[in-house]
Amino acid sequence: MSYSVQNIRNVCLVGHGGNGKTSLVESLLFMLGITDRQGKTADGNTVCDFDPEEVKRQISISMAIAPLEYNGCRINLLDCPGYFDFTGEVMEAMRVVESGILVCSAKDGVTVGTERSWKYLNQHKLPRCVYVSKLDEENGDFNAVFAALRQAFGKVIAPLIIPIWDSGKKVTGLVDVLHQRAYAMQNGKSVEIPVPEDKIPVVSELYDALKESVAETSEEFMEKYFSGEDFTYSEMVQGLKAGVRELSLVPVLCGSATSGMGNLALLNAVIDLFPNPVEAASQLGEDSEANPVEFVVSPGAAPCAFAFKTQSDQYGKYSFLKVLSGTLTPDMQLINATTGISEKLGRLYHVRGKKTEEVKELTCGDIGAAAKLEKVKTGDTLCDPRKIVKLSGIRFPEPNFSMAVLPKVKGQEDKIAAGLTRLSEEDPTFRVINNQETHQMVLVGVGDMQLDVLSSRLKSRFGVEVQTDTPRVAYREKIRKKVKVQGRHKKQSGGHGQFGDVWIEFEPGEQEELEFRESVFGGAVPKNYFPAVEKGLRDSISHGILAGYPMVYLKATLVDGSYHPVDSSEMAFKTAAQLAYKAGLAQASPILLEPIGALTVTIPDSYTGDVMGDLNKRRGRVMGMSPNEEGEQVIEAEVPMAEMMAYAIDLRSLTQSRGTFTFRFARYEEAAPAAQEKAVAAAKAMHEELE
Repeated sequence: MSYSVQNIRNVCLVGHGGNGKTSLVESLLFMLGITDRQGKTADGNTVCDFDPEEVKRQISISMAIAPLEYNGCRINLLDCPGYFDFTGEVMEAMRVVESGILVCSAKDGVTVGTERSWKYLNQHKLPRCVYVSKLDEENGDFNAVFAALRQAFGKVIAPLIIPIWDSGKKVTGLVDVLHQRAYAMQNGKSVEIPVPEDKIPVVSELYDALKESVAETSEEFMEKYFSGEDFTYSEMVQGLKAGVRELSLVPVLCGSATSGMGNLALLNAVIDLFPNPVEAASQLGEDSEANPVEFVVSPGAAPCAFAFKTQSDQYGKYSFLKVLSGTLTPDMQLINATTGISEKLGRLYHVRGKKTEEVKELTCGDIGAAAKLEKVKTGDTLCDPRKIVKLSGIRFPEPNFSMAVLPKVKGQEDKIAAGLTRLSEEDPTFRVINNQETHQMVLVGVGDMQLDVLSSRLKSRFGVEVQTDTPRVAYREKIRKKVKVQGRHKKQSGGHGQFGDVWIEFEPGEQEELEFRESVFGGAVPKNYFPAVEKGLRDSISHGILAGYPMVYLKATLVDGSYHPVDSSEMAFKTAAQLAYKAGLAQASPILLEPIGALTVTIPDSYTGDVMGDLNKRRGRVMGMSPNEEGEQVIEAEVPMAEMMAYAIDLRSLTQSRGTFTFRFARYEEAAPAAQEKAVAAAKAMHEELE
């Protein structure tokens, strides 16, 4: 069944891992009769956690879509992972929804995952509500959670649903503050009950607070409020919706996925208070000539869709699409505005978890999937050839955690590379680096859990087992003093022999590349052998004297030599230059250069001392510190890359996952003696291993 854009809601569920997002979706689907049983995460039979890795680990790894129909509306719920290694999935969801439900547990309250999710919602300027889950579990405390929400996020927090407790502190029902009615669950259904006497003053006070919030949404409502007139129900809903849309109001609801308590109130709030796709903020894009344009969602305009997720399985590849204008139909010819390639749509689907349902069309505002769009990638825009527009892509977290991967069975490197290429279509938040210097394939991702999942998928999907190791650091070598050495190659083996003789001055250079000069007098070395000498040196500098790392900042001047009119050749002079290189650089006080990275750490102020102390232990130099707009501290530092391999994990431990960082290569500089000794020993061990 197709829905008009006004009757569609696209909503992401975000929050800390384990707070009950997947269970809430499961409860909603079961209550509405969409599923015939209510699955459990622990049993591995939920609609949204269907991937084998999710079943095994009992956590959400990928964002999953669960559409449902309620009161004439289609609500596309996008269930997002709560663990930080999979933040890329959250970014994909937030790019295509118009609102979000922030789920926090009545037991755990405002956790770091709650804070982060709020920050992500702010970055995308998404209207939201807070849903307090697990009300009926032991040690749940709605009042404490509400107070913590107010303290963390301010007066925008407004309770819409509050729980009813019995004398034993057990939640027996809920009060809807807007309707001033109470409900309880009986035989799996929501039944209206009288508002308890002790709750009436509380409900009245909260309702007055809601009225005040509504009054602030327009001058007309403000006048009515101060004149003492009551708002009608439709005016209350209108004002609350405006407050939610303007981000000046965040309703708080609560419930239990186990019993279904609070489910209908949540769905009603989604329909009544959250914006539909047309009401959402306009998007920025580029036209066919790369001019900036404002894109407005419109059902009557030329077809346009945004590919926000890619999923591959044994049956093929699915591109998940959000229709932003017009209607998509099978066999429609569209242009990929990102690549300029023409794409023909095949079959179209509505997706719920791992189940697909073929449909004849996807209407404006809706979310669905198209099969076999082999050249379409996550973040691409598909549009009508008559009106080409490229929408802004998805901002993924910067991958900063590195791990070297190698096959358990030698010779399967190509199989690993092919598998990772396929997996990168689904997960754009990691990258693969084939480091020729260190002879390692390095995976760079968001965290260790993500890379562990990738390793497991390589085994289960592509049949290749991998083992991981700490990535080696790509050092450089240089010399610190000037030397003059001879390189002499003489070989007689019957007939023509080989003879080349050079004197070369080696000294520290000004540029990273080899500087080759010649100042030979009297034809001691004929000019036609100069290129061979240079070639011999250029071949040599890829392996330094200390540890076999590339030699940089080297100046070499050919000053003298001798030749034989018969036995001299280009090869002989090339070999002589290489002999001079080996003999000379060992005498020129060689030293190791280590890569230094520019680090930017963003942390709450309370962790500043711990983070600064940790940076000192890593031989880091703090360059500056300043507060950002959100009141957090931003520390700028320079740190040797060798000390940063596990920083993604260590920073999480230091800051209870509240810290974030970026780290990029800046330059090479001389390594400290202790660091040099360690690196040289490791290099020798590596060369022995490769031999």
